[in-house]
Formats: sequence, C-alpha cells, structure tokens
Amino acid sequence: MLTLLRKELLEQWRTYRMLIVAAVMLVFGMTSPLLARYTREIISQLPNSPPELITLIPPPTVADAVLQYAENLVQFGAILAILIPMGAVAQEWERGTAAMLLSKPVSRETFISAKFLALLATFLIGVALAAAGGYYYTAFLFERLDLGGFVTLNGLLLLYLMVYVSITLFSSTLARSQVAAGGIAFGMLVVFGILRSIPQVRDLLPAALITWGQEVALGASTAIPWRPLIVSPLLILAFLIGAWAVFRRREI
Repeated sequence: MLTLLRKELLEQWRTYRMLIVAAVMLVFGMTSPLLARYTREIISQLPNSPPELITLIPPPTVADAVLQYAENLVQFGAILAILIPMGAVAQEWERGTAAMLLSKPVSRETFISAKFLALLATFLIGVALAAAGGYYYTAFLFERLDLGGFVTLNGLLLLYLMVYVSITLFSSTLARSQVAAGGIAFGMLVVFGILRSIPQVRDLLPAALITWGQEVALGASTAIPWRPLIVSPLLILAFLIGAWAVFRRREI
C-alpha cells in the first residue's frame, strides 16, 4: 500500500494534477470574498448601467462572502472532482501500466485504495489552501469568522467533493477510456442534480451539508443534519466497493 501510495502521489505531482487542484482552489478561495465585496462597485462602473439596478443590490455582508466561497468551491470543485480522477484507472489500462502492476504481488483492492487516498491528499491540499485564502480575505474585507466554524465548513466541502471523486473513480473502472469515464461521472452528477429537486431525497444528499456548513461558519446554532452526514461517507464507501468489484472482474 505504501509503495503504491507513494507512486500515486508522485504521479499526481509530476502530471501537475496536484498543482492544478491547489491553484484552482486557492484562486477561488481568495477571489470569492473579493467578488462578494466588490460586485456592487463593479456593476456600478459598467457603461450604461442603470442606477435602479444598483439600488436593487444590497450592500455586501460577511454572509455574502461565505455564500460566494461555498458556491465557487462546490461548482468548480465538482468539475475538478470529475476531470482529475477520470483517467485514474482508464488511463492505466490505455497505457498498459495497470497490467504491469497487477502482474506483481499487488491486490486490486490495494490498487484502487491507493488511488483514492492519493486523490484524497490532493483535494485535502486544495481545500486547505482555499480555506486559508478565503479566511484571510474574508477577515480583511469584512470581519473575522469563527475559525472552528469555518474549518467545519471546509471539512464538509472536502467530504462533498470526495463523494464525486469516488463516483469518478468508479466510472474510471467501468470505462476503458478517460472520455467515457468522464461522461459516466458527469451523467451521475446530473442524476444527483435531478434528485435534489425531490423534497424527500434532497435532505439526504451531500449538498445538504454545505448549507449547514455555511450556517456554522457564520456562527448560527443549528441542528446537525445527521442524515446527509451519514449518507455521504456511505456513498463514498459504496462507490469504492463498486470500483473494487468491477476491477476484480477485469482480465489483465
């Protein structure tokens, strides 16, 4: 496991995937409070901007900064959670490196687990950098947030993104090309979006965690949403077990 994990982390670094995730997350983490703070001023400086439009936009608050931060990391983080892992297994089959590795005394479960742990490390670094940038600029432009609450929000964001990472990793074991794996993962992302429109299902999905995380970051005392907090790790585990099951059936 340790040997494969080092190999996966080194590959994440040499292919610039880790750098891409870190850079994208850091940029959106820093710029989210900036956008929340200066959107009103930017619109007012646009040519032919009607004054009535400016009056409809309320003055920015720290809640706007947290909302902008969470929305950007959810949207662009989900895109990264599809693009980065979609070739995790499919690309190994295309290149023939999977057959070479599996001809050694390496179990297929270990092969998949090492990839998931390396992706977890990559997105953990990205979310940590985004959190550092977002917290600093929110404190500078608005007010200092409760550190514990903001850390909780980012932990929930990481859990949310890892659900989609596990989905894409599962898709990568189903498909024999990166494009097909990305297409399957994107289709599942659309399915989750459709399920969010069903009231009975909405509160079970990982997205419900983000709303609660925003409230906690702002210091609001709300009940812990246990159902999505339990369902999200179970989804990750289910897709990992599915990836192991599919991968075990593949012939070298």
